[in-house]
Amino acid sequence: MPTIPDKASGSAAIKWDEAPRRRSALMHPVVFVAAFTSLGMLFAAQEWLNVHHSGFAIGTALVFESWGAQYFLWGVICWLLWRVFQGFIQNASVGRVLAIGIPFSLATCFLEEMIWVAFFPKIPVNHVPMPYWPRVGYNFKGDLSESMAIFWGAFFFFRGIGYYQQLREKETVAAQLVAQLANAKIAALRMQLNPHFLFNTMNSISSLMRSDIEAADSLLEQLSSLLRMTLERRDAQLIPLHDEIEFTETYLGMQDRRYAGRVTRSLTVDPKVHDALVPAMILQPIVENAYVHGLSKLNHGGDLKIEVSRDGHRLKALITNTGTGLKAGHEGSVDGGGSGHGVGLANVRNRLRLHYGESCAFSIREIEPKRVQVTIQIPFELSTGTGESVTRFGA
Repeated sequence: MPTIPDKASGSAAIKWDEAPRRRSALMHPVVFVAAFTSLGMLFAAQEWLNVHHSGFAIGTALVFESWGAQYFLWGVICWLLWRVFQGFIQNASVGRVLAIGIPFSLATCFLEEMIWVAFFPKIPVNHVPMPYWPRVGYNFKGDLSESMAIFWGAFFFFRGIGYYQQLREKETVAAQLVAQLANAKIAALRMQLNPHFLFNTMNSISSLMRSDIEAADSLLEQLSSLLRMTLERRDAQLIPLHDEIEFTETYLGMQDRRYAGRVTRSLTVDPKVHDALVPAMILQPIVENAYVHGLSKLNHGGDLKIEVSRDGHRLKALITNTGTGLKAGHEGSVDGGGSGHGVGLANVRNRLRLHYGESCAFSIREIEPKRVQVTIQIPFELSTGTGESVTRFGA
């Protein structure tokens, strides 16, 4: 009877899926060992076809059993190698790999051959019967190159997985640091904005104290409400639009007291966008800027219009006011530069950039003489019911 062809002639190269979600499933012991066993069965099928095309008669069961058993053993050995020696595989220096890995690989190959030979006493089939240990030595020499290829192929595959995981972990940490930095910048901008708003409001109250004590007292109550809203938000960076509208309406109520009879204002919000997420305190600074740099310059006939609606996949806010118009060079957008005017607009620009990167649009322009319009466009996203304390759109 013919000798079973040397198993070392079969290719031991294994193609692995590099996708992380697939790789985690592959390292499950059942999946991993089954994959190795399936590879052995493919080699068995290749050998069976070669033998039978050559005109030799050999037991089909013996061919498939011997190859399947060998690769089943290697699947178990390699998985145990990964589980037990993962730290050594990933961190060992080249010197330690050579000094420890080579003797260990030879011992492992010999152990695998001992187990395999115990289950297949009839192999080699064309050889005179041999005792157990001579058969172990015979098959060990014949299969050594293939066994070493399997061992070291698995070793460097596992080492590659370790490098890849470390790389992904570093990328994750770096992304977290970027997000934390962005959130820190946003928090700093919020801290800058609150004193600015408080300072302007206190100035308004101070000016009313001399002429209308009742109005000043009402402003203090409304200011207290605004501060309470601010404290309730805590560190939330993204809030539902209806909360921002409530804050803005309270602020508008304060300004109605101060500019009674001088400004006509309207606030229109599409009911479908009430639950959209927006950066906290994004409208009030623009409205405040409209009063400080435009409407306050008028003795009568001031007009302020706020419109919020959905435009496709974006939320769009338009704030239009009359006043003195823009100075030369003050038109611009978040992309195109433009200095804008006031701490409020610069703050809004920076926060939009930190929250949404290039996915937002911000512009200020004079749509007609002495009529200025600020436009904000951000990605439309519905609120889940709680404020978001972190930015999720990158810097």
